[in-house]
Amino acid sequence: MRIVLIGQAAFAEKVLDGLRGNGHDVVAVYCPPDAPGGKPAPGKPDPVKTRAQALGIPVRQHASMKRPEVGGEVEAFDADLGVLAYVTQIVPESVFSLPRLGSICFHPSLLPRYRGGSAINWQIIKGETQSGVTMFWVDPGIDTGPILLQKTAPIAADDTAGSLYFNTLFPIGVETVLESVELIAAGRAPRLVQDEARATYDPLCRDEHAAIDWSRPVHDVYNLIRGCDPQPGAFTLFKGEKLRLYDCRAIVGGTHSPGAVEGVSAEGLVIGARDGAIRAKRVRYRDKKGEAAALAAELGVQAGDSVAPG
Repeated sequence: MRIVLIGQAAFAEKVLDGLRGNGHDVVAVYCPPDAPGGKPAPGKPDPVKTRAQALGIPVRQHASMKRPEVGGEVEAFDADLGVLAYVTQIVPESVFSLPRLGSICFHPSLLPRYRGGSAINWQIIKGETQSGVTMFWVDPGIDTGPILLQKTAPIAADDTAGSLYFNTLFPIGVETVLESVELIAAGRAPRLVQDEARATYDPLCRDEHAAIDWSRPVHDVYNLIRGCDPQPGAFTLFKGEKLRLYDCRAIVGGTHSPGAVEGVSAEGLVIGARDGAIRAKRVRYRDKKGEAAALAAELGVQAGDSVAPG
């Protein structure tokens, strides 16, 4: 099939190679504009862009997919299918409806639950133990189109948003995208309407959601920290400034003082919570990020210090 691929980063790059390996003709790649200091690395072009250019595939980069000229471009490529693989830009109906068979999209949750752009973060924050990926047919709603294919995956007890994506959802996601395209090519792709009674939607996970309340049970605190690692980074306050915690582990049980530093060692910074404590191996304070023990020593953090507001 003739395919227009819309996506970014290593995920879209792997999908591109997989589609070509399966004999499909990727006629164009759309990815966000290069941004100095932006992802995937400062000053470096997106991996899917680099790969497409090396293969001689046309690359288009628009600040907005809603621009009038985008529809004309996509229509001119005369595609059979649009494949949205790790898309952060809004793709309007005037674009996704143009391929002959429509468009399909990857989403890192088991829809209809956890719609939205921070699905991985919220699954962990809310204490889920099972995740998965969904391929769905794109419609005008946000992650609301008919389901084509789903695969489940476990969330490990110490998974972060980063580890769940890169170690688990990334590989099965690429596999699911490619399998979905083969189902479409064979004329066997289902369109299962999502059950709106089960649907949930969460906002983008930002700083407003990342503040740690040390009076909460330690499991809730740990879920928040894991779900915000690496972005936006769950934080507490030290001397009125945000101290972000990464690479953490929960210590369950014992007597603790919520929000108080219990110790600093080579193993990390230990902070008390309700019915437990959190050990952070790495932290960020202002523009410095590194091993918790070293940075705590530099900042003068000591046992007994408060890292909670108030």
